[in-house]
Parts: sequence; structure tokens; C-alpha cells
Amino acid sequence: MAKRNSRAASTPEGVASSVVRKFRRERIVGRYVANPAVALLGRLGVRTTFATELETVGRKSGRRRRVPVSARFDDAGAWVISQHGRRSGWALNVTDDPHVFVRQGNRWRSGVARFVPEDDPSARARTFATSPLLAPIVAATFRTLQSDPISVRIDFTD
Repeated sequence: MAKRNSRAASTPEGVASSVVRKFRRERIVGRYVANPAVALLGRLGVRTTFATELETVGRKSGRRRRVPVSARFDDAGAWVISQHGRRSGWALNVTDDPHVFVRQGNRWRSGVARFVPEDDPSARARTFATSPLLAPIVAATFRTLQSDPISVRIDFTD
């Protein structure tokens, strides 16, 4: 078994390759485990306060694409965190066409999404908790799953 070079991870190239490896692992887990599980629950009518669906238009196919996301709703819209920044599939779709739909409970809401790089995704993640006692756990979960997070604001248009 090869010994891992701990100095390599401290170089900019090592950190960048570490982030890319994490992104690839998380994409596989999301694509083949988490996203299908949340989609199945949605089809069965099971709704959670932690996961909802975001619908974008595919930048290449032009077809509607749905992905489970965590969202924090308010009267004017919703906050979502793209855990892999602008490189996630849905974020690339939003870059191409910011008009989206997001499920709020049993209702689909139309909106316009925009990236908010000046917002702190870690602080934003803590607001997603349903209880102040859960805020540290929610923030830790987001940290574990993210590679290059960015906050996304969806302003309702309906």
C-alpha cells in the first residue's frame, strides 16, 4: 500500500485535486443514492422540511431537470446552497437560464435564481435548521458534503 504524501495536500495543487476528488465522490453519491431516494419520497408524497425539489431547464437538452436541494423559504423567495459551487449540474443550468421552479410543500413556485457569492454559505446553512439545537448539526452536514459552496437566492415571480 502506498503511503500518502501529506505535504502534497498542503500545496495549492494538492488542495485543488483534493476538492475535485471530493466533488467526484459526492456527485456519485448524490446521483445514484441521495437524489433517487429523495425523488422516490417525493413521488410517494412524502415531504420533508429539509429537502425539496428544484427544477431547471437543461442547458444542453432544453429538458426540465429536477434535483433535490435544501431550501430555506421566506415570503419573497428561498435560499439554496449549491454545495459544489457553479460546477454542479443544476448551477450550470441556472447560469444558462436563471428561471426556475422550486417546490414549497405541495406547491411549485416560479422564480429567478441568482448566485450570491458575498453571502456566507456556512452561516446560511445554520438557518436551514428547524431548531436552534439542530443548527450545529445541519452546518456540519453541509460542511461534510460541500466542495466549493455558494449561496443561491431564488426570488419568487408568481
